[in-house]
Amino acid sequence: MAVTIAVGSDDVYPVAKYLVRELEKRGFKVELYGALKTGSLYPWPKVGYEVARAVAERRAKFGIVICYTGTGVCIAANKVRGIRAALCVDPETARGARLWNDANVLALSARLTTEILAKEILDSWLSVESPDPSEVENIRYLSVIEETERRG
Repeated sequence: MAVTIAVGSDDVYPVAKYLVRELEKRGFKVELYGALKTGSLYPWPKVGYEVARAVAERRAKFGIVICYTGTGVCIAANKVRGIRAALCVDPETARGARLWNDANVLALSARLTTEILAKEILDSWLSVESPDPSEVENIRYLSVIEETERRG
């Protein structure tokens, strides 16, 4: 059974369409959100939230969110409990986000990310199968922070 990846964008950017094609070519099942699903502009907070919910509810292994800067969708995704979204502008940051932070949502800037760069970032993101064992306690501490903030 193919692994599901949730991909959402606030507009139908060329890089977003490219990533969908690339993921499908690699054998992933892609679940579309936002403008990729509706074909028209979609609010960036909803894109980040909807993709993050799909990941948090385990309907998708990980998510990719895209808006003009990548910042808005990243902020929105990180509001969902259990989500560790990372805005990545280069392959090494993407690799590090997976390796050291166990990031489960990749946020990208449609303004900065070319198709070539998107492929390199995706390659790096997918190259990490599990977090660095030396970071497990730090990653667990993020759950402690979430629980503390939830209780107020």
